[in-house]
Amino acid sequence: MPTDASHKLIPMTTFVIEYYLNEGYADLQTLSLMNNYANFLKMPLTLGMFIPVDTDGNVLKEPKNYRVWKTLKHNKGGKNDGLAFDENKIYQMAERNCFFEGFDIEYNGYSVVRIVASYNNSIELSFNKNDLKCSTFNDIESFSVLDEIYLTGSALKTIGI
Repeated sequence: MPTDASHKLIPMTTFVIEYYLNEGYADLQTLSLMNNYANFLKMPLTLGMFIPVDTDGNVLKEPKNYRVWKTLKHNKGGKNDGLAFDENKIYQMAERNCFFEGFDIEYNGYSVVRIVASYNNSIELSFNKNDLKCSTFNDIESFSVLDEIYLTGSALKTIGI
C-alpha cells in the first residue's frame, strides 16, 4: 500500500489543518480543493467504491488472467485497438470507479457482501445487496475514522488532487 499521506483518507478537520500547515494561506484554488474534499466526504458509502461492480451494482468477478492482461503495455491506458476481451475492459472500467484501494471480497451471499482490507483484516465492511449501502457507515466522512484507508487515483481526481 502507498505510504504517502496524501493518498490516505483523513477527516476534514485534519485535511484543513494539514493543508494550512504546509501552505500557510488560502487562495481560490485552496478553497476549491477544500470544497471538493468536503463534497467527497459527504458521498454515501457504496460497494462500488471498494470493489468493481457492474452498472446494476452486482459484484463483478475478476476475469481469468486479468492481472497479467492489465500489465501489458497496450492495455494500461484503457484505449487499445480492440484486441482486448470485452470482459476485461468492463472489469477495468469498473475498477477505475473504485475510490479505495486494497479491498477483497470475504463473503458474497444472497443478501450481503462482506469485504475486508487486504492489508488489515480488522477493517471489515458489510453491504446490503438491495441498496448496496454499508451497514456500518453512512458516508465517506464517517468511514474516515478508520486508519490506513488508501485512496485510488479516481478518488484523488474527484477531490482535485
